[in-house]
Amino acid sequence: MHHDTRDEQHEQQGRHEHHEYRGDDSRRPDHTGHADHSAHAGHTAHVPGKAGWSMAARATLHCLTGCAIGEILGMVIGTALGWGNAETMVLAIILAFAFGYTLTLRSILKAGVDFRKAFRVALAADTLSIAVMELIDNGVIALWPGAMDAQLADALFWGALALSLAVAFAVTTPVNKWMIGRGKGHAVVHRYHH
Repeated sequence: MHHDTRDEQHEQQGRHEHHEYRGDDSRRPDHTGHADHSAHAGHTAHVPGKAGWSMAARATLHCLTGCAIGEILGMVIGTALGWGNAETMVLAIILAFAFGYTLTLRSILKAGVDFRKAFRVALAADTLSIAVMELIDNGVIALWPGAMDAQLADALFWGALALSLAVAFAVTTPVNKWMIGRGKGHAVVHRYHH
């Protein structure tokens, strides 16, 4: 009888140890590094190398919104005041950068980031994107015959501006995709949107 009890205890102890071993998968070589990543589902977009066209297009559209506001405002002000082409273009570019940074800054500040850090993030996220967009946008307007001399009441003024922004969007989207894929540009901003 004593012998049976020891066998039962040994059996129970063996089952217990086996259960503990199965429960701790980190000790098993075939389960190493298989942590539960379900909490991160849908956040792969900000991991370098995982940038999709959809995220790049959204980042470009965000940037284009700020640029377009500044660009249109600058062109309208310069044209309405009768400024020369160079002065109007400079004003439009300055306002495009200002509004582009402001929109990004606003969204980062909403996430509770202090102003100084938010400003640095906005600069890192948008500078290249806005620069490419402005180069293409203003290049199209400068090269379009008669666009630089068009007035606010002219269809050419608005048509050239709309087309230049569309071309800028098309050219800047791959640039943003490339940057996001390397963890730069709007990938930096994405970290603050949870």
